[in-house]
Amino acid sequence: MADTFLTLNRLFRERILVLDGAMGTMIQSFRLGEADFRGARFKDHPLELAGCNDLLSLTRPEVIDEIHGKYLDAGADIIETNTFNAQAISLADYGLESFAYEVNKAAAQLAVRAARRATAVTPDRPRLVAGALGPTNRTASLSPDVENPAFRAVTFDELVAAYKDQARGLLDGGVDLLLPETTFDTLNLKAALFAIQTLFAERGATVPVIASLTITDASGRTLSGQTLEAAWLSIAHAPLSAAGLNCALGAEQMGPFLEDLQRTAPLPISCYPNAGLPNEFGGYDETPDQMAATLGGYAREGWINIVGGCCGTTPAFIEAIAAAVRGVPPHVPVEPSPFTQLSGLEPLTIRPESNFIVIGERTNVTGSKRFARLIAANDYEAALDVARDQVAGGANILDVNMDEGLLDSEAAMTRFLHLIGSEPEIVKLPIMIDSSKWSVLEAGLRCVQGKAVVNSISLKNGEGEFLHQAGLVRRYGAAAIVM
Repeated sequence: MADTFLTLNRLFRERILVLDGAMGTMIQSFRLGEADFRGARFKDHPLELAGCNDLLSLTRPEVIDEIHGKYLDAGADIIETNTFNAQAISLADYGLESFAYEVNKAAAQLAVRAARRATAVTPDRPRLVAGALGPTNRTASLSPDVENPAFRAVTFDELVAAYKDQARGLLDGGVDLLLPETTFDTLNLKAALFAIQTLFAERGATVPVIASLTITDASGRTLSGQTLEAAWLSIAHAPLSAAGLNCALGAEQMGPFLEDLQRTAPLPISCYPNAGLPNEFGGYDETPDQMAATLGGYAREGWINIVGGCCGTTPAFIEAIAAAVRGVPPHVPVEPSPFTQLSGLEPLTIRPESNFIVIGERTNVTGSKRFARLIAANDYEAALDVARDQVAGGANILDVNMDEGLLDSEAAMTRFLHLIGSEPEIVKLPIMIDSSKWSVLEAGLRCVQGKAVVNSISLKNGEGEFLHQAGLVRRYGAAAIVM
């Protein structure tokens, strides 16, 4: 579509848009077997492929086309591509990582053809295609090894490379917008947004981007520990067209968090919950009418611009939801905050009445002899105690500096930030990544899921380098001190 930004912004003002429902739930209804996933092309593949739903865009495209058609017939304005796990990191489980680009392009083309067919029937109601980018099956902020909290199963750079390849396939397949969704770890989402913005810069063209977070339980936090506001602040730097919530919870359980998000994020808001909470058999018991009634209530509260369904939902759900929100005015975004806002696991807003903001500088090898000795001796456990003392002493921001001639500063910064990432009482604070070397600052930025502060960048090496670094600081989602 020539100018999706204009189209989407107009639609956001006019009405609530309907997103489709679960792709996986619909695929299961076809009761496909191993042969369906293999097709002729992958009949000799060495690993089992059943369950690799993304591959069906190549091996059983008619199934995916039929699903798209059913959701469009049910009233969906936006359909998602069948690409939730179609990046190299997740496809590696099936030995298919080298097919990521092809799978995404094929899935995008299938969805675009289906959407264009529907639009041709009712030209006054354009149907859009969202390129779905799931969270991967790994987390960048948490260690999967309880014996080694500094270990990460995936790096920021690996995530960026995988997401960039996926987004390239989706864009080449013709999607109208990109949708990184089901975010349980905000650092994964920051990597996706970094990859997308890098790809946009390289291509010299953009499409709208919608980011969707996942609150995992009634505590109101993501799986990686952030509050909803802290997670929003982590991604608020990105030029998003909308933000929202999906998965993990049913519509009723999602209500308080949806209300919070629409008061916090100055954007159109999306919401597509599961069909209730899973029962003891892993199924979903909520009916289309129940879910539609709840979501219709949220719409009448003025909280929603895009509404649909996630796990367990079908075209029957989407039809009921579309009817429930028809004619209801869309959410009007709030004004952005005028204040400096940072985050760790929890938000920090610096207001005129905030008085002094206390920066804990004892986790700085140039400012604390004790901390420097502990890092030099590789005693990171004791070094963590220094950080805890700073938090207990009332610090609002934790400064981390590893600039010492005998240290591998990049490695030390990475290890220490990974370790405090596993300590909720420490990493609840925003992190100040402090170094005179850009490589160390960048190493730190790749570790922090919250909105950090870079200390510092300057004009000492010229305006060109300053602008380059400032642009990257923003793309990583951090604030900066400028010297």
